[in-house]
Amino acid sequence: MKKISFIVPCFNSESYMERCIDSLLIGQESIEIIIVNDGSTDNTKKIAERYVKKYPTIVKAIHKENGGHGSGVNVGLKEAKGEYFKVVDSDDWLDSTCLKKLLNKIETMKERPDLIICNYIYDHLYEKQQKIMSFNNLFKENKMSTWNDIGFFRVSQYLIMHSLIYKTSVLKKSKLKLPEHTFYVDNLVAYQPLPYVKTILYLNLDLYHYFIGREDQSVNEKVMITRVDQQIKVTKLILSSFNLEEIKQKSKKLYRYLLRMCSMMIVISSIYLIMINNTEALEKRKELWCSIKVLDIKLYHKLRYLNLAGLTYLPGKIGNFITLKGYKLSKKIFKFN
Repeated sequence: MKKISFIVPCFNSESYMERCIDSLLIGQESIEIIIVNDGSTDNTKKIAERYVKKYPTIVKAIHKENGGHGSGVNVGLKEAKGEYFKVVDSDDWLDSTCLKKLLNKIETMKERPDLIICNYIYDHLYEKQQKIMSFNNLFKENKMSTWNDIGFFRVSQYLIMHSLIYKTSVLKKSKLKLPEHTFYVDNLVAYQPLPYVKTILYLNLDLYHYFIGREDQSVNEKVMITRVDQQIKVTKLILSSFNLEEIKQKSKKLYRYLLRMCSMMIVISSIYLIMINNTEALEKRKELWCSIKVLDIKLYHKLRYLNLAGLTYLPGKIGNFITLKGYKLSKKIFKFN
């Protein structure tokens, strides 16, 4: 069995996908690379087929009609044969040395964790700036853990998709299925399977380079403003994924983290609605909070009055001003887009 299935969703990725795929090939026969060409109109298909021809036992290409990033992940999960599963966006890449160490670790492990966590890097390649996001304050390195063993998250720390390597069987057990034609579904990958994870291994490896800088990139601030409805859609899907009170009975620390992620999703949606700053956008923010109240009144009160999310729903123009100032300061410090 292959150790890791790497899924590379591609849409018109001709100018950067080779950097991504080449960084994975260091894994050789211990991995599989599934390139999902999501209805590209450029040379993505041609490049993918060239890799298949050159590495027929490692690379597989799937060509499909356009369905969005989530559709590509869904197809990749269905086809994955590896013990572990990782999505690598086509404009990102992995550190080759760290990938070798990861694969060697999997090879020598007697007990296989449900989830492997590695560091990721916000890579502002064009500006030659990097920000490493590590988790050594949360987990003991190279030691099997459970959710009850984790430490306290810093303000900037979240287990985003780029830091996670799930056991494929865990993802399938969670019945993860992402919506099509929707951006920001990586948040669902980093949220919905977590209650199915029982054992965790943290490796202090700066593995994933998360590229920041393309003008058409989904995390570009201007782009996010135009796609705020999709951000809200994903936020609502996350909020409705579980009954958090039931999870609290099993693991208070996992519950606190999931609640924290719900809060951050609301913060992101709210900030971009405030940036739009018209009647329609502010009404959408109100509707988002109303939908939470209808969904779960207890969750609403915790998010509204006992969490960071509530600070993005302060009254009036002064409240909006304070929210945006806080966002701009965080952006300057953590360089997340």
